[in-house]
Amino acid sequence: MHLTPPEICNLARLNRAFRGAASSDYVWESKLPPNYPLLRSILLPSSSSSSANNSPLSKKSVFALLSRPLPLDDGTKEVWLNRVTGGLCMSISAKAMTITGIEDRRYWTWIPTEESRFHVVAFLQQIWWFEVDGVVRFPFPAGVYSLSFRLHLGKFSKRLGRRICTYEHTHGWDLKPVRFELSTSDGQQASRECCLDDPENDDTYGSSRRGCWIEYLVGEFVVSNSDEMTEVRFSMKQIDCTHSKGGLCVDSVNIMPSELREKRK
Repeated sequence: MHLTPPEICNLARLNRAFRGAASSDYVWESKLPPNYPLLRSILLPSSSSSSANNSPLSKKSVFALLSRPLPLDDGTKEVWLNRVTGGLCMSISAKAMTITGIEDRRYWTWIPTEESRFHVVAFLQQIWWFEVDGVVRFPFPAGVYSLSFRLHLGKFSKRLGRRICTYEHTHGWDLKPVRFELSTSDGQQASRECCLDDPENDDTYGSSRRGCWIEYLVGEFVVSNSDEMTEVRFSMKQIDCTHSKGGLCVDSVNIMPSELREKRK
């Protein structure tokens, strides 16, 4: 069936004759990733693996459960299926990353905020050696995935119900580019460099857009075997110590099917 999950649900509400077929396992299994039993065993607790009367969950129910953001690794990651495409998406909090100097409040502070799905972001006040690293091991369904960092130039807050951004600490990002890298356990690599605060760059890399959350694309990787763990390492760094840099919020790393990222543009 070529209808998307939302289209199936809408048609079932409008057409009583279609309602039974719209709930069948045959229809919904085609919307789930091939390795959904493995995903289910990792993401769903055992208490949610069956219905209240201990009968097996329908494939529609499994899809509904997996399409909600599900916490992983003590809540520092979230995984979900896109409700339209069924593609697997993952968001990784800055809390799950290794950030140089993060324990020193002269350099970094944690800011509580509702602008992050993890309700907290790391704010860099000033540092010379800027480096953020992370790694994830997960059985991604087969496909092509994009990885990006979600960043924000400037410090934001709310005052009298209005969003306020200040840039007193924002400096150094126009002097030398930040290098973004990713690598996988099967030898794939990608990298990209850009100045975060360069007004001459176009919006593809988010430049000259202070006060906005921007996703900086690092690159793509390909998963061919859904039943094996894929390890992805990622980093961003600017380690030229001839100048300091600051005034940057680090929220998360996002991984999603590349076709889904293209549709969001």
